Amino acid sequence: MHITHTPLHHTRHARLPRHLKALIAALVLIAPVMAAGVSNDLPREQEFIITAYYSPKPGQCCYVKGGYRADKILNGEGMRGADGTAVYPGMIAAPSSYAFGTVVALPGIGRFTVHDRGGAITELSDGAHRLDIWVGEGEEGLARALAFGVRRVRGTVYEKGGFQPKERFSLESFPAVLDRLEPFLVRGQDLLSVQVKNGDRGLSVETLQRSLKQVGFFDHVVTGLFGTVTQESLARFNDAYGLAEPADHLSERSAAYITAAVRRVEAKPPVIRNVDKSAQSSVIRTAQRTLRFLGFYKGRTDGVYDDMLADAILTFQQKQQLVGTAQDPGAGRIGPLTRGKLKTEWNQKLVDDLADRLMILHRVEVLLDERGKNLDQFLSEGDSGKQVTLLQRLLADRGYFPREKLNGYFGPQTKESVLRYQMDRDLVASEVSTGAGVVGPQTLKNLRGEERYDAYQLVRSEGWRAL
Repeated sequence: MHITHTPLHHTRHARLPRHLKALIAALVLIAPVMAAGVSNDLPREQEFIITAYYSPKPGQCCYVKGGYRADKILNGEGMRGADGTAVYPGMIAAPSSYAFGTVVALPGIGRFTVHDRGGAITELSDGAHRLDIWVGEGEEGLARALAFGVRRVRGTVYEKGGFQPKERFSLESFPAVLDRLEPFLVRGQDLLSVQVKNGDRGLSVETLQRSLKQVGFFDHVVTGLFGTVTQESLARFNDAYGLAEPADHLSERSAAYITAAVRRVEAKPPVIRNVDKSAQSSVIRTAQRTLRFLGFYKGRTDGVYDDMLADAILTFQQKQQLVGTAQDPGAGRIGPLTRGKLKTEWNQKLVDDLADRLMILHRVEVLLDERGKNLDQFLSEGDSGKQVTLLQRLLADRGYFPREKLNGYFGPQTKESVLRYQMDRDLVASEVSTGAGVVGPQTLKNLRGEERYDAYQLVRSEGWRAL
């Protein structure tokens, strides 16, 4: 029996039309591109470790790294992202593998667009990716970033070029907890060191409001927001103390006067009893000293009520419009109304003098900062650079560090020197105390204060050129 096999292919191939060959070739070329495009366009889930950052401003009450310069290094210049986009709520910093324009949706937080990078914003070894959300500027931004903390969230990534949902994020959803700033205070609540203006919100504004409340010019709830109420209160204070200063922001002079007035709040009045011929000599001497301090009396402090003292009292009363002539009731004698005016004028004069000293101290500190003679960041073991060299020099000036070993590295010897300095000044109790051997807020404040005082004494004795 003869079996005929039918081959599955012919020995001679049939020719394909040219147009089919061209179509197949085109499909082969574009297939990988189409496959890649489909993959990139699809949203994907990703585990994220999320923090927040802010734009530091000069004149804040506090900085997370101790100073404006150090916070700028940590957070960047704070003006634009790495792609040139001006900072705004809703932008994030992401690892370099994320193209600018990528959108990331984070459940419970919002939807954000990648416009920035960061040295610590990387893909972690456990598979999670770091993200940093911009949450504002100044003290309010820092407070919000600290309150945000660190969060682990599983989110969705929408690549640029594919479908992307719109951004959705509101700063109002994330409160700026101003109490979070207090651990970072270096200069205390020093109004001269801060720059606040209408519209600002922060711990510095709270300090201003509390200070104005202490001296009787702010009778509202302390909110930390510099609005109309704060501006009106500041205007009333300036007017009461004869200051031709603006009220839409806190000037250096206004800050000095408010600080001085707060320090005088608990002061006792200079004259607490009536003064006339029947007064005790000790009471009369107090009146003589007070009137001399105010520029109305030029006689002796002898406790004698005489015509010279009576004339001085009369002149003061006439200036205060308490009496018109020597024949008016109470003229030349100190009673309740005159005592009240004496207290006001006496307090005003002391506030004037103290405010002048405070402004000189502040200018000394500014000059030290400008010349790089003040520490302006927190330091700990392992740090290095000019700030560490300055720390070692300051410790050497105080006998805590060998001057010949200045090297700009914060090692065990520097740590031990810092610890001895702290213990001698009762900043820590022992080497196991919190902050021991570390230049944190209190130690930095102490070192800066000592440098300022020494420089102030030098200016007083030798003039500004001595600096």
